[in-house]
Amino acid sequence: MVAMSMVGVGQMAQAAEPFIYTQKDNNYGAGGYDVVAYFTDNQPMEGKQTYQTEWNGAMWLFSSAENLDKFTKNPDQYAPQYGGYCAWAMAKGDLAKGDPKRWKVVDNKLYLNYNWTIQKLWERDIPGMIERGDAQWPTALTTQN
Repeated sequence: MVAMSMVGVGQMAQAAEPFIYTQKDNNYGAGGYDVVAYFTDNQPMEGKQTYQTEWNGAMWLFSSAENLDKFTKNPDQYAPQYGGYCAWAMAKGDLAKGDPKRWKVVDNKLYLNYNWTIQKLWERDIPGMIERGDAQWPTALTTQN
């Protein structure tokens, strides 16, 4: 069994809900990865400073002007669930950073997980994990901080 209590591993972008997980040393949503690329290219791609926007208090980077445009037209479609926090931890009512290299798109929604091991645990029961994560979000933010 993996035990996690990762509260405080990052920061929440100061904005209206949904809160976005960002690292302490920058304010990038999804760690600066292009969240549209998960859907269009089926892979994580690092964003570029040239293509950026602010949304919900975080900066979002993209690999192309086209992906930036898609995001700005409908950010809720592309932004990671649970503000980019780990989907497995959220299902447990906990907070942990989401790693943009540990991801999965399910029912046209992007989920991030803490690491490879945690992602494999999450993948054992994706529907159940999503149901429990949805029930915890965003309440876990107020109970953990």
